[in-house]
Amino acid sequence: MGNAVTDNAIWKLATPAQQGIWVLDKDDKLRPTYLIPTVLEFTGGVDNAILAESAQAALGRHPALRSRFRLDTTTLRVEYRTDGPAGEVGFIDALADGWTAEELDRLVDMLCWTPFDLATEPQARGEVIKADENTTLLVLTMHHISFDGWSRHLLVNEVIANYQAISRGERPATTMSIDPADVVVPPQPDAERVAEAVERLRGAPMTVELPYDRRPAHASVLGANLSVELDEELTGKVMAVAGQEGCTPFMTAVALLAGTLSRCSGQRDFLFALGWPGREDPATADAIGMFMCTLVLRVRFDDSTTWRELLRNARAGAMEAFMDSDVPLDSIAAALNPGRQVLWPPLTPVLVNVDDLPLELPLAPGVTGRYRLDGPVYTKYDLDLFVRLDQSGSGSRMTLAIDYPTDLFDQPTIETLLSGLRRSAVDLAYSTEEPFRVRPADR
Repeated sequence: MGNAVTDNAIWKLATPAQQGIWVLDKDDKLRPTYLIPTVLEFTGGVDNAILAESAQAALGRHPALRSRFRLDTTTLRVEYRTDGPAGEVGFIDALADGWTAEELDRLVDMLCWTPFDLATEPQARGEVIKADENTTLLVLTMHHISFDGWSRHLLVNEVIANYQAISRGERPATTMSIDPADVVVPPQPDAERVAEAVERLRGAPMTVELPYDRRPAHASVLGANLSVELDEELTGKVMAVAGQEGCTPFMTAVALLAGTLSRCSGQRDFLFALGWPGREDPATADAIGMFMCTLVLRVRFDDSTTWRELLRNARAGAMEAFMDSDVPLDSIAAALNPGRQVLWPPLTPVLVNVDDLPLELPLAPGVTGRYRLDGPVYTKYDLDLFVRLDQSGSGSRMTLAIDYPTDLFDQPTIETLLSGLRRSAVDLAYSTEEPFRVRPADR
């Protein structure tokens, strides 16, 4: 099967979402630009052989994870095929081999960030690592060209289901999942629909006035993460007001960010990017692949806008963006920002999204699992705001987290911005009918 990759007959045209991820280097070679590493840490009596078998079965069941890609330099089209072998899941007994903690960290980093050869390798690999007597790591690395955030949930859930099935003496699922090439691609919207989407955003600034500490000519994508957690009382009051306006945590975060940044800079018209799953077709709900796309929402207001009205504006902007999800961002960006850089966010440097990773992964009785999120942070946006709402027996807590490039911002600057977000949350909760530009302490 591996030799069949040289047969040109079954290469297929990659989807627009996939084509937007590759980069062409100076030698006209297709190079990887984004990886999606996932490090799962399990504590307890894990059967490492079963875990490796479970992950191997999951990688082998999804055509997208077998993908190989090539660039036709004549047509500048990215083509792919899925008939090659799946990526392998290995096993390392770091405890028996005497790995130090520092060596283990370097190993995990290497497994996470070693690039794939897109033309010859499957775009997924895994490694089970016995770290100590009570800790096992599962490192899964996928290329974004074949994988998105929705797919991560599907894959991790499948690995867990496989482990539980094998532990009961059952075989894991072997039926091949849907090939992304078999998903019916909806027709491109007509010119009138594109024009409507463009008009919704026309006139908005293509920049966001952020509190930059530096503006280097070539900023790195290496970043850091900081967050602030709202207590249960404040979270409850914020979400009660948001609920009155039909706002989700995401829409609430948009309002808080817009209000906070406006207080800092005076800007009153914002474009924010958001990741959209792109799973409107029910056939894609359980399909692993790259279906996600980027939408842009607009939120605008004036000095008399109250917090309640700002919530309404954020909701309206989000709903308009959702309704335009079938309009390619490239078409909108070409009309609004023709001088954009192809490999950089085309309309806004700010992304707002939801953090919905589960806190616990139920692998087996006596085994607790979690996503390990202590690795390096990479971001292509100047500011990524993630909102998370965690429920508990006594209430819920909202966390607002910011990923930021360290070339652009110092830690105290982001800490100040997070403090501003928290103050905005207090004002939204307790001064709902007051203009957002006026803080109670300023009256």
